[in-house]
Amino acid sequence: MQSSRGEQIKVYFGKCWRIFKNENGWKVFISSAIITFLISLVTGADMFKGYRATRNGAFAMVCACIWIGIFNSIQSVCKERDIIKREHRSGMSIFSYVNAHALFELIQCFLEAVIVTVMTLIFNSDTVPSAGAIMPVALELTVSFFVIIFSSDMLGLMISCIVKTPQTAMTVMPFVLILQLIMSGMIFELKGFTDKLSNLMISKWGLNSICISANVNAMAGAPGDESYKFEALNLLKMWGLPMLFALVYILVGIMFLSLVDRDKR
Repeated sequence: MQSSRGEQIKVYFGKCWRIFKNENGWKVFISSAIITFLISLVTGADMFKGYRATRNGAFAMVCACIWIGIFNSIQSVCKERDIIKREHRSGMSIFSYVNAHALFELIQCFLEAVIVTVMTLIFNSDTVPSAGAIMPVALELTVSFFVIIFSSDMLGLMISCIVKTPQTAMTVMPFVLILQLIMSGMIFELKGFTDKLSNLMISKWGLNSICISANVNAMAGAPGDESYKFEALNLLKMWGLPMLFALVYILVGIMFLSLVDRDKR
């Protein structure tokens, strides 16, 4: 008798854990700490104190989180494509397979977000404000980093479901990263079509969420950007949109991976 979707999710979640353990996946946590350490070294003493320094530092952290998230999953599915095709023909649910990966990555992303937050707080302990728009800034930063990393992870997972080889995935990855960075609104002034396109970028909403928690509009030299308005509903919006993107990425990944039987390989 064919297993239910819930049972299959449990089985493939266990498989994700075994792969993580056997391939020393814990190294990603060290990588997250090193990346945050390097960024914290160059953000300067004015991080969370001056408008420009805080915004620049927030952008650097967003870039790091997006890289961490995409790198987590960009090869996780495509490297098993032949196995997936065989098991799918034997009754495997693509829905269960992809969601097992998503659930496992969710836990990994949360731990990475905690590491990024702790490193950030250690280096900026004297300037980080205590109260955020909703809760203590330390908790808000943890949520913001998690949202950025997880939504980026699901973007990587979607790409891994679409492409057929790890080599193709790694070729696509730099283009995705560059698109996220230039469309964040931080480096270039975006107008017209590019401004609308930026609304689909994780980087834009991630940058906004960190700037809101830091209350950059209250800092000297701040132009009073409406996107950074220090309000609970505004921050929830910045968290909610990337999580909506993550859901869409999962659904698109399931849709494309369901076509695995059509592979000619």
